[in-house]
Amino acid sequence: MDTFPDLFTSLRPRVLGVAYRMLGSMAEAEDVAQEVWLRWNGTDRAAIENAEAWLVATATRIAIDELRMARRSREHYVGIWLPEPVPTEHSDTPERLHEAASDLSVAFLAVLERLAPEARAAFLLHDVFDCGYPEIARILEKSEAACRQTVHRARIRLRDARPLYVVPHHTHQQLLRAFADALDKADLKSMMALMHSSAELIGDGGGIVSSLPKPMVGGARIAQLLLAPTLRRRAELRMVPALFNGRLGLLRFFDEHLESAMSFDTDGERITQILVQRNPEKLARMAANQPLALR
Repeated sequence: MDTFPDLFTSLRPRVLGVAYRMLGSMAEAEDVAQEVWLRWNGTDRAAIENAEAWLVATATRIAIDELRMARRSREHYVGIWLPEPVPTEHSDTPERLHEAASDLSVAFLAVLERLAPEARAAFLLHDVFDCGYPEIARILEKSEAACRQTVHRARIRLRDARPLYVVPHHTHQQLLRAFADALDKADLKSMMALMHSSAELIGDGGGIVSSLPKPMVGGARIAQLLLAPTLRRRAELRMVPALFNGRLGLLRFFDEHLESAMSFDTDGERITQILVQRNPEKLARMAANQPLALR
């Protein structure tokens, strides 16, 4: 039988997984996990029938409160807000990576920003963490009927914004590596061929470094924008494919300093969206290259 601390340690990735998907920030998710630990430590273990259910419920309730506060601060965020990227374990199987990418990708987390905190919680608990409506109703302190309606409305709200294509992990990797190779060779023609004509690029500089004030649309324009610094500072540049948020992306270094993390969505043949995280505060974890496994 696990001790109380050991049981929490074994389930902490689950707590982090819930909190990170709720908040889009691993730093904030770790704060939630710490608060859950404090409450766990002060709880009578005999009163807990199911440790995982208790931890998920507690993490969700705390994350809802944290998200309410975060949304107020994000109203004053400079530029476009994108989630903090987090490393993915290289030892994960293709099936595990594909599963993670479907509900952990930067694009998916960015889309979740459309939902109010309780709607986001209900949607994630049901569609990602496979919680039944009785459990969701208990966590949110609402009726099952209200929770069903909330999840239904969340799906409608997200329907037009979520990726239209389910692309196999190996297909995504092949396409991204071809694009990285074309970028490394400064082959603009090949880069443009790999971009969808209506592709979109979204960047987050957090007001700390420069970034696009609004999305850029057009595959040719995006290819030219990404190639420009490669030509100007080629001797200082290093592009590194890396697994984060369940998918292969590109890390761009200048003078061995991590300048950006780029995640990609594709239709299986061409790139449809690139999300570029340039905010140094959100890149610190990637720069430190600390592997994290979210369940």
